[in-house]
Amino acid sequence: MSVLPESLAGWIVIAVLLFWFVGAYNRLVRLRAAVLQAYGQLDAALGKQLDFVQASIAAGLPPDAAPAGESLSSIAPLQAATAQLATLLGATRLRPLDTGGMAALATALQVWIGAWQRQHPDQVTVFDAYGTLSRPAQLLPGATTAVVPGAAEPIGWPEPSAAAEIARSQFNQAVAHYNAAIAQFPALLVAWAVRLRPAAPLR
Repeated sequence: MSVLPESLAGWIVIAVLLFWFVGAYNRLVRLRAAVLQAYGQLDAALGKQLDFVQASIAAGLPPDAAPAGESLSSIAPLQAATAQLATLLGATRLRPLDTGGMAALATALQVWIGAWQRQHPDQVTVFDAYGTLSRPAQLLPGATTAVVPGAAEPIGWPEPSAAAEIARSQFNQAVAHYNAAIAQFPALLVAWAVRLRPAAPLR
């Protein structure tokens, strides 16, 4: 039985390792691209929610001739929260995989939702992660909606549309798959070599 020369055996090992590295890298890149694609859908859905609230604010403002008084002061927290969320959404759009930016967006989103619910307690709708179950939040106090295992608690969205909750769930699932992949050995070596960092879900 012939024995391969040491140099040839070494080249074969190198070729196998290179083939594995490229395959692992391509898989991680596909998962990362899936996160970015899911964020694009989430960004569009959040934009529609913002448009809905901004239109509601504009419709609720008094005419110029009317005294500013109580109407403006009561809606000011919602206006401020809407402006803050719009600003952070624009910043996160540039770097959707930045964990700090996503954490700031999540905080701003919760503040915004809270401001809307205080201003319009009778106009809150909760959807499950699949968008197949909806209900006015105030009609079923204490009731729970079906969620994907490990998913975040459903949000009571201003606009009565399931799109935002579905997009948030899909984004969080894409992030979970990506983070799990770059944490696995030996793929984590590839992630380290090409500087792929974990992403953050929107909670």
